[in-house]
Amino acid sequence: MADWRPDLSLSDKPRYLAIADAIADDIAAGRLVVGDRLPPQRKLAKRLDLDFTTVARGYVEAGKRGLIESKVGQGTFVRDKPRPRRVLAALPPRPVDLSMNLPPEPDDPELIARMQAGFDHVSRDIVALLRYQGFGGTGADRDAASSWLGRRALVPAQERIFVSPGAHPALLGILTILARPGDTVLCEAVTYPGIRSIAAQLGIALVGLPMDGDGIEPQALTDACKKLKPKAIYLNPTLQNPTTLTIPDQRRRDIVAIARRFKLPIVEDDAYGFIPEHGHGHAPFAAIAPDLTWHVAGLAKCIGAGLRAAYVVVPDTRSAWPFASALRSATVMASPLTVALATRWIEDGTADTLLRFIRAETGARQKLAAEILPGGSYRGDPLSFNIWVSMPPSWTRTAFVEHMRASGIGVVASDAFVVGGPPPEAVRLCLGGPTGRAAIRSALEYAAHALEQPPALASAFL
Repeated sequence: MADWRPDLSLSDKPRYLAIADAIADDIAAGRLVVGDRLPPQRKLAKRLDLDFTTVARGYVEAGKRGLIESKVGQGTFVRDKPRPRRVLAALPPRPVDLSMNLPPEPDDPELIARMQAGFDHVSRDIVALLRYQGFGGTGADRDAASSWLGRRALVPAQERIFVSPGAHPALLGILTILARPGDTVLCEAVTYPGIRSIAAQLGIALVGLPMDGDGIEPQALTDACKKLKPKAIYLNPTLQNPTTLTIPDQRRRDIVAIARRFKLPIVEDDAYGFIPEHGHGHAPFAAIAPDLTWHVAGLAKCIGAGLRAAYVVVPDTRSAWPFASALRSATVMASPLTVALATRWIEDGTADTLLRFIRAETGARQKLAAEILPGGSYRGDPLSFNIWVSMPPSWTRTAFVEHMRASGIGVVASDAFVVGGPPPEAVRLCLGGPTGRAAIRSALEYAAHALEQPPALASAFL
Protein backbone atom coordinates (compact mmCIF):
# COMPACT_ATOMS: atom_id res chain seq x y z
CA MET A 1 0.00 0.00 0.00
CA ALA A 2 2.41 2.57 -1.32
CA ASP A 3 0.02 5.48 -0.69
CA TRP A 4 -0.44 4.69 3.01
CA ARG A 5 -0.61 7.90 5.04
CA PRO A 6 -1.30 7.53 8.77
CA ASP A 7 -3.03 10.27 10.74
CA LEU A 8 -0.77 11.01 13.69
CA SER A 9 -2.57 14.14 14.84
CA LEU A 10 -4.57 12.43 17.59
CA SER A 11 -1.60 10.79 19.29
CA ASP A 12 0.34 12.48 22.07
CA LYS A 13 3.12 9.89 21.96
CA PRO A 14 6.50 10.41 20.32
CA ARG A 15 6.06 10.37 16.54
CA TYR A 16 7.91 7.08 16.03
CA LEU A 17 5.61 5.31 18.50
CA ALA A 18 2.59 6.93 16.87
CA ILE A 19 3.68 5.47 13.50
CA ALA A 20 3.98 1.97 14.99
CA ASP A 21 0.57 2.37 16.67
CA ALA A 22 -0.97 3.53 13.38
CA ILE A 23 0.34 0.43 11.59
CA ALA A 24 -1.19 -1.76 14.31
CA ASP A 25 -4.49 0.11 14.20
CA ASP A 26 -4.75 -0.08 10.41
CA ILE A 27 -3.99 -3.81 10.45
CA ALA A 28 -6.69 -4.34 13.07
CA ALA A 29 -9.17 -2.26 11.05
CA GLY A 30 -8.37 -4.02 7.77
CA ARG A 31 -6.92 -0.93 6.13
CA LEU A 32 -3.61 -2.79 5.92
CA VAL A 33 -3.65 -6.48 5.07
CA VAL A 34 -1.10 -9.28 4.99
CA GLY A 35 1.43 -8.69 2.22
CA ASP A 36 0.74 -4.96 1.80
CA ARG A 37 3.91 -3.04 1.04
CA LEU A 38 4.45 0.09 3.13
CA PRO A 39 5.88 3.26 1.61
CA PRO A 40 9.68 3.60 1.59
CA GLN A 41 10.83 5.32 4.76
CA ARG A 42 12.17 8.42 3.04
CA LYS A 43 8.96 8.84 1.01
CA LEU A 44 6.79 8.51 4.12
CA ALA A 45 9.02 10.94 6.00
CA LYS A 46 8.51 13.51 3.24
CA ARG A 47 4.78 12.81 3.13
CA LEU A 48 4.39 13.35 6.89
CA ASP A 49 6.93 16.19 7.08
CA LEU A 50 9.06 14.21 9.53
CA ASP A 51 12.75 13.46 9.55
CA PHE A 52 13.90 10.11 8.18
CA THR A 53 15.18 8.86 11.55
CA THR A 54 11.75 9.22 13.16
CA VAL A 55 10.06 7.14 10.45
CA ALA A 56 12.87 4.57 10.55
CA ARG A 57 12.44 4.22 14.32
CA GLY A 58 8.70 3.78 13.81
CA TYR A 59 9.28 0.92 11.38
CA VAL A 60 11.79 -0.67 13.76
CA GLU A 61 9.24 -0.47 16.59
CA ALA A 62 6.54 -2.03 14.41
CA GLY A 63 8.98 -4.78 13.48
CA LYS A 64 9.64 -5.50 17.15
CA ARG A 65 5.90 -5.92 17.67
CA GLY A 66 5.82 -8.49 14.86
CA LEU A 67 3.64 -6.32 12.63
CA ILE A 68 5.94 -5.83 9.63
CA GLU A 69 9.10 -7.28 8.12
CA SER A 70 11.73 -5.88 5.79
CA LYS A 71 12.98 -7.82 2.79
CA VAL A 72 16.31 -6.79 1.33
CA GLY A 73 15.89 -5.16 -2.05
CA GLN A 74 12.09 -5.41 -1.93
CA GLY A 75 10.77 -3.18 0.82
CA THR A 76 8.75 -3.39 4.03
CA PHE A 77 5.62 -5.56 4.20
CA VAL A 78 2.83 -6.42 6.62
CA ARG A 79 3.78 -9.76 8.15
CA ASP A 80 2.05 -12.96 7.15
CA LYS A 81 1.14 -13.69 10.76
CA PRO A 82 1.16 -10.47 12.70
CA ARG A 83 1.18 -10.89 16.43
CA PRO A 84 -1.86 -9.62 18.34
CA ARG A 85 -1.29 -6.09 19.41
CA ARG A 86 -0.53 -5.78 23.11
CA VAL A 87 -1.45 -2.57 24.86
CA LEU A 88 1.54 -1.75 27.05
CA ALA A 89 1.64 1.00 29.60
CA ALA A 90 4.14 3.64 28.57
CA LEU A 91 7.26 3.72 30.69
CA PRO A 92 7.54 6.88 32.78
CA PRO A 93 10.12 9.37 31.52
CA ARG A 94 13.51 8.92 33.12
CA PRO A 95 15.27 12.09 34.29
CA VAL A 96 18.82 12.73 33.11
CA ASP A 97 21.56 13.78 35.52
CA LEU A 98 23.17 16.62 33.59
CA SER A 99 25.86 17.00 36.23
CA MET A 100 27.54 13.88 34.80
CA ASN A 101 29.86 13.82 31.79
CA LEU A 102 27.76 11.83 29.34
CA PRO A 103 28.62 10.31 25.96
CA PRO A 104 26.29 11.05 23.03
CA GLU A 105 23.36 8.64 22.98
CA PRO A 106 22.75 6.52 19.86
CA ASP A 107 19.79 7.48 17.69
CA ASP A 108 20.39 5.20 14.71
CA PRO A 109 17.43 2.78 14.46
CA GLU A 110 19.58 -0.10 13.24
CA LEU A 111 22.02 0.28 16.11
CA ILE A 112 19.21 0.57 18.65
CA ALA A 113 17.59 -2.55 17.20
CA ARG A 114 20.90 -4.36 17.47
CA MET A 115 21.23 -3.29 21.11
CA GLN A 116 17.69 -4.50 21.77
CA ALA A 117 18.47 -7.84 20.12
CA GLY A 118 21.33 -8.31 22.58
CA PHE A 119 18.96 -7.66 25.46
CA ASP A 120 16.46 -10.12 24.03
CA HIS A 121 19.22 -12.72 23.77
CA VAL A 122 20.37 -12.49 27.39
CA SER A 123 16.80 -12.28 28.72
CA ARG A 124 16.22 -15.85 27.58
CA ASP A 125 18.08 -16.83 30.75
CA ILE A 126 16.31 -14.24 32.87
CA VAL A 127 15.64 -16.46 35.90
CA ALA A 128 19.28 -17.46 36.27
CA LEU A 129 20.38 -13.84 35.87
CA LEU A 130 18.24 -12.82 38.84
CA ARG A 131 20.18 -15.06 41.24
CA TYR A 132 23.04 -14.17 43.52
CA GLN A 133 26.28 -15.10 41.80
CA GLY A 134 29.94 -15.29 42.69
CA PHE A 135 31.88 -12.03 42.78
CA GLY A 136 34.02 -10.97 39.84
CA GLY A 137 32.02 -12.29 36.89
CA THR A 138 31.62 -15.65 35.19
CA GLY A 139 34.25 -17.19 32.94
CA ALA A 140 32.39 -15.86 29.90
CA ASP A 141 32.27 -12.38 31.43
CA ARG A 142 36.00 -12.44 32.12
CA ASP A 143 36.68 -13.67 28.60
CA ALA A 144 34.71 -10.69 27.29
CA ALA A 145 36.66 -8.43 29.64
CA SER A 146 39.95 -9.85 28.33
CA SER A 147 38.82 -9.23 24.77
CA TRP A 148 37.77 -5.66 25.58
CA LEU A 149 40.95 -4.87 27.50
CA GLY A 150 42.94 -6.13 24.52
CA ARG A 151 41.81 -2.98 22.70
CA ARG A 152 44.08 -1.15 25.16
CA ALA A 153 46.95 -3.60 24.57
CA LEU A 154 46.36 -5.14 27.99
CA VAL A 155 46.72 -8.92 28.29
CA PRO A 156 46.54 -9.70 32.03
CA ALA A 157 46.01 -13.21 33.35
CA GLN A 158 42.33 -13.86 33.94
CA GLU A 159 42.82 -14.25 37.71
CA ARG A 160 43.83 -10.56 37.78
CA ILE A 161 40.60 -9.42 36.10
CA PHE A 162 37.41 -8.64 38.01
CA VAL A 163 34.01 -7.41 36.89
CA SER A 164 32.92 -4.61 39.20
CA PRO A 165 29.53 -2.85 39.54
CA GLY A 166 30.92 0.32 37.98
CA ALA A 167 34.13 2.30 38.31
CA HIS A 168 33.08 4.22 41.42
CA PRO A 169 32.72 1.14 43.67
CA ALA A 170 35.97 -0.20 42.23
CA LEU A 171 37.82 2.98 43.20
CA LEU A 172 36.22 2.83 46.64
CA GLY A 173 37.41 -0.76 47.10
CA ILE A 174 40.94 0.00 45.88
CA LEU A 175 41.42 2.99 48.18
CA THR A 176 40.02 0.98 51.09
CA ILE A 177 42.91 -1.46 50.53
CA LEU A 178 45.66 1.11 49.90
CA ALA A 179 44.94 3.78 52.53
CA ARG A 180 43.55 4.28 56.00
CA PRO A 181 41.81 7.32 57.51
CA GLY A 182 44.32 10.16 57.76
CA ASP A 183 46.59 8.79 55.02
CA THR A 184 47.44 10.87 51.96
CA VAL A 185 46.55 10.05 48.35
CA LEU A 186 47.78 12.25 45.50
CA CYS A 187 45.86 13.32 42.41
CA GLU A 188 45.75 16.06 39.79
CA ALA A 189 44.95 19.53 41.10
CA VAL A 190 41.85 19.50 38.88
CA THR A 191 40.31 16.04 38.93
CA TYR A 192 37.25 13.79 38.77
CA PRO A 193 34.73 14.79 41.50
CA GLY A 194 34.02 11.15 42.33
CA ILE A 195 37.49 10.63 43.77
CA ARG A 196 36.97 13.64 46.02
CA SER A 197 33.77 12.09 47.37
CA ILE A 198 35.40 8.70 47.93
CA ALA A 199 38.38 10.23 49.75
CA ALA A 200 36.09 12.26 51.97
CA GLN A 201 34.00 9.18 52.79
CA LEU A 202 37.11 7.19 53.75
CA GLY A 203 38.72 10.03 55.71
CA ILE A 204 41.66 10.15 53.30
CA ALA A 205 43.59 13.38 52.73
CA LEU A 206 43.47 14.02 48.98
CA VAL A 207 46.28 16.29 47.80
CA GLY A 208 46.16 17.87 44.33
CA LEU A 209 49.44 18.32 42.47
CA PRO A 210 50.24 21.24 40.16
CA MET A 211 49.69 20.56 36.45
CA ASP A 212 51.12 21.81 33.19
CA GLY A 213 50.02 21.08 29.63
CA ASP A 214 51.16 17.45 29.95
CA GLY A 215 49.58 16.60 33.30
CA ILE A 216 50.98 16.58 36.84
CA GLU A 217 54.44 18.09 37.13
CA PRO A 218 57.13 15.44 37.83
CA GLN A 219 59.01 17.62 40.31
CA ALA A 220 55.84 18.29 42.24
CA LEU A 221 55.22 14.53 42.42
CA THR A 222 58.75 13.91 43.67
CA ASP A 223 58.47 16.61 46.32
CA ALA A 224 55.09 15.30 47.50
CA CYS A 225 56.42 11.73 47.77
CA LYS A 226 59.33 12.94 49.93
CA LYS A 227 57.27 15.20 52.14
CA LEU A 228 53.86 13.51 52.44
CA LYS A 229 54.64 9.77 52.16
CA PRO A 230 51.48 9.17 50.11
CA LYS A 231 49.86 5.74 49.87
CA ALA A 232 48.86 6.06 46.19
CA ILE A 233 48.34 8.43 43.30
CA TYR A 234 45.04 8.61 41.41
CA LEU A 235 45.17 9.57 37.72
CA ASN A 236 42.57 10.02 34.99
CA PRO A 237 45.19 10.09 32.24
CA THR A 238 43.26 10.00 28.95
CA LEU A 239 40.78 12.75 27.98
CA GLN A 240 40.79 13.79 31.61
CA ASN A 241 37.54 14.89 33.17
CA PRO A 242 37.19 17.89 33.15
CA THR A 243 40.21 19.43 31.37
CA THR A 244 40.20 16.97 28.39
CA LEU A 245 43.98 16.66 28.83
CA THR A 246 45.73 13.43 27.80
CA ILE A 247 49.08 12.66 29.42
CA PRO A 248 51.65 12.03 26.65
CA ASP A 249 53.83 8.92 26.64
CA GLN A 250 57.02 10.55 27.95
CA ARG A 251 55.24 12.12 30.91
CA ARG A 252 53.67 8.74 31.68
CA ARG A 253 57.12 7.17 31.76
CA ASP A 254 58.38 10.00 33.97
CA ILE A 255 55.54 9.42 36.43
CA VAL A 256 56.18 5.67 36.46
CA ALA A 257 59.89 6.22 37.19
CA ILE A 258 59.03 8.38 40.20
CA ALA A 259 56.36 5.93 41.38
CA ARG A 260 58.91 3.08 41.22
CA ARG A 261 61.45 5.10 43.16
CA PHE A 262 58.99 5.66 45.99
CA LYS A 263 57.07 2.36 45.61
CA LEU A 264 53.91 4.38 44.99
CA PRO A 265 50.82 2.49 43.72
CA ILE A 266 49.09 4.06 40.71
CA VAL A 267 45.30 4.03 40.54
CA GLU A 268 44.48 4.45 36.85
CA ASP A 269 40.92 5.53 36.10
CA ASP A 270 40.80 4.73 32.39
CA ALA A 271 37.19 5.83 31.86
CA TYR A 272 37.92 7.42 28.48
CA GLY A 273 40.83 5.24 27.40
CA PHE A 274 38.76 3.28 24.87
CA ILE A 275 37.52 6.37 23.05
CA PRO A 276 40.69 6.90 20.94
CA GLU A 277 40.98 4.21 18.27
CA HIS A 278 43.23 1.27 19.02
CA GLY A 279 46.76 2.15 17.96
CA HIS A 280 46.11 5.90 18.15
CA GLY A 281 45.94 6.29 21.93
CA HIS A 282 48.65 6.30 24.56
CA ALA A 283 49.72 3.19 26.43
CA PRO A 284 47.87 2.85 29.74
CA PHE A 285 49.87 2.90 32.95
CA ALA A 286 48.81 -0.73 33.43
CA ALA A 287 50.82 -1.61 30.32
CA ILE A 288 53.87 0.47 31.32
CA ALA A 289 53.94 -0.60 34.98
CA PRO A 290 51.51 -3.49 35.52
CA ASP A 291 53.02 -4.37 38.90
CA LEU A 292 52.30 -0.88 40.28
CA THR A 293 48.96 -0.14 38.67
CA TRP A 294 45.36 -0.73 39.69
CA HIS A 295 43.58 -0.32 36.37
CA VAL A 296 39.87 0.55 36.26
CA ALA A 297 38.24 0.32 32.82
CA GLY A 298 34.69 1.55 33.24
CA LEU A 299 32.08 0.94 30.54
CA ALA A 300 30.04 4.05 31.34
CA LYS A 301 31.72 6.34 28.80
CA CYS A 302 32.41 3.85 26.00
CA ILE A 303 29.19 1.76 26.07
CA GLY A 304 26.64 3.05 28.56
CA ALA A 305 26.50 4.32 32.15
CA GLY A 306 23.33 2.37 32.90
CA LEU A 307 25.24 -0.91 32.68
CA ARG A 308 27.05 -0.03 35.93
CA ALA A 309 29.96 -2.27 35.01
CA ALA A 310 33.72 -1.89 34.97
CA TYR A 311 36.67 -4.18 34.39
CA VAL A 312 39.38 -4.00 37.04
CA VAL A 313 42.92 -5.30 36.61
CA VAL A 314 44.77 -5.71 39.89
CA PRO A 315 48.59 -5.44 40.00
CA ASP A 316 49.23 -9.09 40.88
CA THR A 317 47.46 -12.22 42.08
CA ARG A 318 48.22 -11.37 45.71
CA SER A 319 46.03 -8.28 45.35
CA ALA A 320 43.07 -10.27 44.04
CA TRP A 321 41.77 -11.58 47.36
CA PRO A 322 41.78 -8.30 49.34
CA PHE A 323 40.16 -6.50 46.40
CA ALA A 324 37.44 -9.15 46.02
CA SER A 325 36.85 -9.10 49.77
CA ALA A 326 36.61 -5.29 49.96
CA LEU A 327 34.26 -4.99 47.03
CA ARG A 328 32.10 -7.97 47.97
CA SER A 329 31.49 -6.54 51.43
CA ALA A 330 30.42 -3.22 49.92
CA THR A 331 28.47 -4.30 46.83
CA VAL A 332 27.99 -8.12 46.96
CA MET A 333 28.32 -8.38 43.16
CA ALA A 334 27.82 -6.62 39.87
CA SER A 335 24.35 -7.05 38.36
CA PRO A 336 24.44 -10.37 36.43
CA LEU A 337 21.80 -9.02 34.04
CA THR A 338 23.69 -5.92 32.92
CA VAL A 339 27.06 -7.72 32.92
CA ALA A 340 25.58 -10.44 30.69
CA LEU A 341 24.34 -7.72 28.35
CA ALA A 342 27.81 -6.11 28.22
CA THR A 343 29.32 -9.53 27.52
CA ARG A 344 26.85 -10.17 24.71
CA TRP A 345 27.47 -6.78 23.10
CA ILE A 346 31.23 -7.33 23.21
CA GLU A 347 30.88 -10.84 21.75
CA ASP A 348 28.56 -9.87 18.88
CA GLY A 349 30.31 -6.59 17.97
CA THR A 350 27.56 -4.24 19.19
CA ALA A 351 29.94 -2.66 21.70
CA ASP A 352 32.40 -1.80 18.94
CA THR A 353 29.58 -0.33 16.85
CA LEU A 354 28.51 1.79 19.82
CA LEU A 355 32.08 2.93 20.29
CA ARG A 356 32.37 3.96 16.64
CA PHE A 357 29.14 5.92 16.94
CA ILE A 358 30.37 7.70 20.08
CA ARG A 359 33.65 8.64 18.38
CA ALA A 360 31.97 9.95 15.25
CA GLU A 361 29.23 11.88 17.03
CA THR A 362 31.66 13.32 19.57
CA GLY A 363 33.90 14.52 16.76
CA ALA A 364 30.95 16.19 15.03
CA ARG A 365 29.95 17.98 18.23
CA GLN A 366 33.50 19.15 18.90
CA LYS A 367 33.54 20.62 15.38
CA LEU A 368 30.39 22.57 16.25
CA ALA A 369 32.13 23.97 19.33
CA ALA A 370 35.13 25.01 17.24
CA GLU A 371 32.88 26.74 14.70
CA ILE A 372 30.66 28.55 17.20
CA LEU A 373 32.60 29.46 20.35
CA PRO A 374 35.07 32.34 20.46
CA GLY A 375 38.62 31.29 19.64
CA GLY A 376 40.77 30.55 22.67
CA SER A 377 37.81 30.48 25.05
CA TYR A 378 37.98 26.79 25.87
CA ARG A 379 40.08 23.65 25.90
CA GLY A 380 38.81 20.52 24.18
CA ASP A 381 39.79 17.41 22.26
CA PRO A 382 38.19 15.95 19.12
CA LEU A 383 37.22 12.89 21.18
CA SER A 384 36.17 14.45 24.50
CA PHE A 385 32.53 14.64 25.54
CA ASN A 386 33.06 18.02 27.14
CA ILE A 387 34.98 21.25 26.84
CA TRP A 388 36.68 23.22 29.63
CA VAL A 389 35.59 26.83 29.22
CA SER A 390 37.52 29.73 30.75
CA MET A 391 35.42 32.70 31.76
CA PRO A 392 36.14 36.14 30.29
CA PRO A 393 36.71 38.92 32.87
CA SER A 394 33.09 40.02 32.75
CA TRP A 395 31.73 36.65 33.91
CA THR A 396 32.05 34.52 37.03
CA ARG A 397 31.68 30.75 36.80
CA THR A 398 28.58 30.72 39.03
CA ALA A 399 26.85 33.42 36.98
CA PHE A 400 27.58 31.55 33.76
CA VAL A 401 26.28 28.24 35.15
CA GLU A 402 23.06 29.98 36.17
CA HIS A 403 22.79 31.66 32.76
CA MET A 404 23.10 28.29 30.99
CA ARG A 405 20.66 26.46 33.27
CA ALA A 406 17.83 26.44 30.73
CA SER A 407 20.03 25.45 27.77
CA GLY A 408 19.45 21.70 28.11
CA ILE A 409 23.13 20.81 28.47
CA GLY A 410 25.21 20.15 31.56
CA VAL A 411 27.37 23.03 32.79
CA VAL A 412 29.31 22.51 36.04
CA ALA A 413 31.47 25.08 37.81
CA SER A 414 35.14 24.37 38.49
CA ASP A 415 34.52 24.12 42.25
CA ALA A 416 33.46 20.48 41.82
CA PHE A 417 36.83 19.49 40.37
CA VAL A 418 39.51 21.41 42.27
CA VAL A 419 41.57 19.78 45.04
CA GLY A 420 43.25 22.49 47.08
CA GLY A 421 43.71 26.10 46.06
CA PRO A 422 41.15 28.56 44.70
CA PRO A 423 38.94 27.27 41.85
CA PRO A 424 39.64 28.95 38.49
CA GLU A 425 36.92 30.91 36.74
CA ALA A 426 36.05 28.00 34.46
CA VAL A 427 33.23 25.54 33.80
CA ARG A 428 32.86 22.09 32.27
CA LEU A 429 30.34 22.15 29.43
CA CYS A 430 29.11 18.71 28.36
CA LEU A 431 28.40 18.06 24.67
CA GLY A 432 27.00 14.54 25.12
CA GLY A 433 23.93 12.94 26.67
CA PRO A 434 20.46 12.61 25.15
CA THR A 435 20.55 16.12 23.69
CA GLY A 436 20.57 16.00 19.89
CA ARG A 437 23.07 17.76 17.69
CA ALA A 438 20.66 20.52 16.71
CA ALA A 439 20.01 21.34 20.37
CA ILE A 440 23.76 21.23 21.07
CA ARG A 441 24.28 23.79 18.29
CA SER A 442 21.60 26.03 19.78
CA ALA A 443 23.11 25.76 23.27
CA LEU A 444 26.60 26.54 21.95
CA GLU A 445 25.30 29.58 20.09
CA TYR A 446 23.64 30.70 23.32
CA ALA A 447 26.93 30.18 25.20
CA ALA A 448 28.93 32.01 22.52
CA HIS A 449 26.62 35.01 22.70
CA ALA A 450 26.99 35.07 26.47
CA LEU A 451 30.79 34.82 26.40
CA GLU A 452 31.00 37.78 24.05
CA GLN A 453 28.70 39.99 26.16
CA PRO A 454 28.70 41.22 29.76
CA PRO A 455 26.17 39.28 31.90
CA ALA A 456 23.64 42.11 31.96
CA LEU A 457 23.55 42.36 28.17
CA ALA A 458 23.49 38.59 27.69
CA SER A 459 20.57 38.25 30.09
CA ALA A 460 18.65 40.95 28.26
CA PHE A 461 18.05 38.51 25.40
CA LEU A 462 16.54 35.78 27.56
